[in-house]
Amino acid sequence: MRTDVPVVPDAETARRWATEELADPIYHEGPSLLDRFLEWFFSLFDGAVPGFGLSPALVGSVVVVVLGLAVAVALWVAGPVRASRRTRQSVVVLGDDTRSADDLRAAADAAAARGDWSAAVLDRFRAIVRALEERALLDERPGRTAHEAADAAGARLPARTGELARAARVFDDVCYGHVTVDAAVDAWLRGLDSEIAATRPGTDRAASVGSGS
Repeated sequence: MRTDVPVVPDAETARRWATEELADPIYHEGPSLLDRFLEWFFSLFDGAVPGFGLSPALVGSVVVVVLGLAVAVALWVAGPVRASRRTRQSVVVLGDDTRSADDLRAAADAAAARGDWSAAVLDRFRAIVRALEERALLDERPGRTAHEAADAAGARLPARTGELARAARVFDDVCYGHVTVDAAVDAWLRGLDSEIAATRPGTDRAASVGSGS
């Protein structure tokens, strides 16, 4: 056990503790106002304790309190940062792919016929998104990610929001190699594609309201 750590840290020790704690990359998304505040705060006590008329013990206590608050704020901010990272990890669905929905369905069927379930699932989800664009339920946006597509489509087809979100997660997981899919997943996406193709925005919204009553 260490015995050289002071019970009440001086300004330099407290600064070192703060620096070590904040070295975690999660605290460095964009410009850090927190770092600048801590640097300014600790500079107030560098060689200036007598001028403030404060005892070293009191200064140390104040520094510890401020450090605790700073860490609490940083941890609170970390939640949205992690959430934004997960959002950014979603994969672009179509990019520069210009195939029609029917072309993508045919490619998915061919992949399924040869047992390439990953390729089949990816093209099946792309076909869903392309079909929504062709029906003008989604605007054409080459850089749209899977989660963005699911969110936008869910706003137009509320009864399919959950299934679309699940399909987007499957698409991302397959792209990243996080999961292995099989014929059952491909069959589910094929069915979802057919259901969405037969759904109209007005009737979908009515079904969604009816199911919640």
